[in-house]
This record gives sequence, structure tokens and C-alpha cells, in this order.
Amino acid sequence: MKNLLYLIFSLLLVLGCGSKRKIVTEKSKVHKKEEKIVLDTPSTNEDTPAEIPDKPDIPKKTYANATERYIDTYSDIALHNMKKYKIPASITLAQGILESGAGKGRLSVKANNHFGIKCHGWAGDKIYHDDDRRQECFRKYKYAKSSFEDHSQFLTNRGRYSKLFELRIDDYKGWAKGLRAAGYATDRKYPQKLISLIERYKLYEYDNMVLENKRDTATRAKLSHEVQQGDTLYSLSKKYDTTVDVIKRLNNLEGNTISLGQILIIK
Repeated sequence: MKNLLYLIFSLLLVLGCGSKRKIVTEKSKVHKKEEKIVLDTPSTNEDTPAEIPDKPDIPKKTYANATERYIDTYSDIALHNMKKYKIPASITLAQGILESGAGKGRLSVKANNHFGIKCHGWAGDKIYHDDDRRQECFRKYKYAKSSFEDHSQFLTNRGRYSKLFELRIDDYKGWAKGLRAAGYATDRKYPQKLISLIERYKLYEYDNMVLENKRDTATRAKLSHEVQQGDTLYSLSKKYDTTVDVIKRLNNLEGNTISLGQILIIK
């Protein structure tokens, strides 16, 4: 009897252990399956696209010739000086192109002198260059912008060029001829050379940009002045940073006579 009971107990024990091992095995399989899901990541192989660069190559700007490069480089300075000094941007650019060889001449390369301005009364750096005579003294600038500024002041501050500022600011032909007449250049063909450059490269469009901006400003708010004792068109042009011709055109004046108490549109 004892042997029978011992046999039954042993069988129950064996069956119980087997059942536990089976359960553990199934749990193990479940855990493996879950781990597979968690650890699954995209595979990398030869079909993966190449990495996109942070800064793709940008094509460099190209120009048909050195003149176009010159215009693109210095047009902003010419526009700024037109607003400040009332000199057509087209004239400034054309003179710069002609006198600097489109920026490739020795004076522009070595001295940032784009207009061939000589040393007269100059206390700054100098460069010597063969011109009308051997080894003449020319002004040397640290920056090209200073050369453009000096050129504008050169025309503005010398009395012999004063008649130019009575012309319409978009009259590039009048300015080209006036420069030659005032003695800026001895070359008889100087005006035609400037005009040819202006028309070939449509430099007059830069003048129009400034004038259109001024027209828009005038439409929004016009500046007027009541004529006082001692006022002249010239004194008013200087006071309000404009020109005699502009004041006359805005007020439909035929001559330079103005009357005390008259209301003038300035700009």
C-alpha cells in the first residue's frame, strides 16, 4: 500500500514540474517576440539615398564681359550718390567704366581711383602714373567707394560745373556734353563715348529708378515753401537739397523770377 501511494505521489510531482517548464517556455517565447518588436530598426544597405549636403553648391554669377561686372558691382554706389549729389547715376557709371577701363586700369587696381582724379590739393595717399606727362600724381584711396564720393564732390564743389546742375537730372546727353564743355575732358569724342555706354548698357534705367522713387515720395507728401525776403531759386535749391531746374519744373516757371509770399512746391 505504501508503495502504491509513493508511486502516485511521484507521478503527480513529475507532471507538475513538466507543466511548469512548459509555461516558462511559453513565457520565454513571448518575451523573445516582444524584444524583437522593440529592437526592430530600419536596415541600411546600398539602396539608402546618399546624405543631402547642408549647403548645396550655388552657381556663381556670370557676366558677358568686364563692363557688366563693373556695372553690377558699383551701381548701388552710383544710385546713392545720385540721391545725395544730384548727379545722374548713368553719368557716374559711364565715366567710371570709361576712365577705369571697366575697373581693370592700373589706377583703379592699384589705387581704387576710378576717375583719374589728380592730386591737386590732396593730402592723402598718392600714386604716380604716366598721363599727359610722365609720372603725374594721382589720388590713392583705400576703398573704391571713396573714389566715387570724391568724384561727386569734385563736380559739386567746382564752379565751372555749376551749369550741369541746372539740367534735368535725367538729361544724360546734356550732362555728357556739359562735362566736355566745362573742361572735364580734352577728348572731343568724350560726350559720344559716354552716351554710347549709357545707351548700350541702358544705364539710364538707374536714373529712372531714383526718379520713380522720388515721384512716389512726392505723391505721398509734397514739400512747399513760402518765398521770404532774400530768397532765390538757387538759395532754395541749396536749402532743400534739390536743383533750380526741379523747382522751376514743379512750379511751371519760365524764368528765375519769384515773388514775396509766393508758395513754391520744392519736391
